[in-house]
Amino acid sequence: MCTLNLLRFQLPLAMLAGLLLLTSAYWGNVHSDLFIEPGKQFVLGGNQRGAIKVAARNVGKAAVDVKERTAAGPLFSKATLKPGQRATLQFAAGSAAVLVNATDTKANLDLRITGEAGLNMSSENKL
Repeated sequence: MCTLNLLRFQLPLAMLAGLLLLTSAYWGNVHSDLFIEPGKQFVLGGNQRGAIKVAARNVGKAAVDVKERTAAGPLFSKATLKPGQRATLQFAAGSAAVLVNATDTKANLDLRITGEAGLNMSSENKL
């Protein structure tokens, strides 16, 4: 009888542990000390199944424009982070966060990214 009660307790606990393991494998947390060259933009995400959240702090001397490129293609502005400013921004499933350095000074952001693991990341010339 004691063994049956112990099994009743262990089975849900094992199922919960498995669920947490699957969740952590699917969702990731990333910390990045990102530098963006003058006239360049950094693209994070795009075509992912889930939404992503970016907590950004501008630790450099250049302002950075934060935009969202939707899955359908349009690009729209979400915020401008001046030196010392911080913001937490949400990006929809399939959208990309586009971080633009339109200045002539190298930009530096401290980023914490939460969402789907294995996001696309690239640097490109400013559009």
